[in-house]
Amino acid sequence: MILPHAMALPKLGTLQECSDFSKTVMPFLPQLYALPRQILGTVFNGGSFLKLYMETNPFISGLGASIFLGGVFLVAAEVNKNYSQVDRFWSILPTVYIGHFAAWARLAGIPSKRIDAALLFSTIWSTRLTYNYWRKGGYGIGHEDYRWQIVRDMLPKWAFHILNWTFISFIQSVLLYMFASPVYVLLLATQFEPELSTADIGFTVLELGLILTEFIGDHQQWVFQSAKKEYQTTGQVPTGHKQADLDRGFIASGLWAYSRHPNFAAEQSIWLALYQWGCFATNSLYNWTVLSPIMLMSVFQGSTWLTERITAGKYPEYSAYQKKVGTFVPKTLKGYKTPVPKVIRTSDLAKKLQEKEKEESKKQK
Repeated sequence: MILPHAMALPKLGTLQECSDFSKTVMPFLPQLYALPRQILGTVFNGGSFLKLYMETNPFISGLGASIFLGGVFLVAAEVNKNYSQVDRFWSILPTVYIGHFAAWARLAGIPSKRIDAALLFSTIWSTRLTYNYWRKGGYGIGHEDYRWQIVRDMLPKWAFHILNWTFISFIQSVLLYMFASPVYVLLLATQFEPELSTADIGFTVLELGLILTEFIGDHQQWVFQSAKKEYQTTGQVPTGHKQADLDRGFIASGLWAYSRHPNFAAEQSIWLALYQWGCFATNSLYNWTVLSPIMLMSVFQGSTWLTERITAGKYPEYSAYQKKVGTFVPKTLKGYKTPVPKVIRTSDLAKKLQEKEKEESKKQK
């Protein structure tokens, strides 16, 4: 008897084939096209959703879900004229998708220790990032990232709608799914190496370390912004802060003295490390899931450019900060220090004046 899940996974002969797109994804793309019809058939004909779930390749069913959610985000954004719909789910969906791979593996009777390790770090990542987004008011009714309004002002109305129909709603939704795509590779590799290896533990520890780095960066930013808000409201410098730092307007201490965006750097590194985990697990130098970190880095390039353009326009010292501190990777091990204005002594001014008078007298002669 052929089990339902047996036809949902590719037949692979070597560990390296687990990272081959032509063998692990391409053969199952017809399932993506047939999925809407099969779901409707199951609804109206009283079929089993569990059976459909197990008979569908897990990568394809997850991809289909992300495309469907893209449509939901699009409708919600256009109806509410609020374009932070995906933002509210940014910290949640990657873990949901990894959980999907873990659930599918368990139901199929496939060892899931590796996937569970990925789900562990991802759950911690989600919990931390969701909390950080919540405390900034991200889940408040009507809240929208201030940058979307700036983008709306920069583009013609029709161009912004196209941006929403493509990038904001659908591409970002699929990107969140692609974060989890290396776990599909891990699932396939588990059929050849089912046990959790020392390398798997090492990658998990690395991920947790990156999450800690992101937490520290976000928390330092939160503490500074809270102190600046209190200072602007009361006129009093909060304990533990310096007036000069608050007057500067932006944080340049802690991790931020070495990187202008340490939290962004850690965020990108988290998903790049997961991609590398999939490569290591299949003994391959690279694989098709590299699309995930490439797309993410592209998004952060645009987001960082816009954020810095806004910040540089608000704070005069930011241009000096940009010259001395790297965007993501530190330029130097010496932390940033506010430039000290050059003091010209009275004697120096007198000396320069005398030299100028001598030059003028020579010209007159």
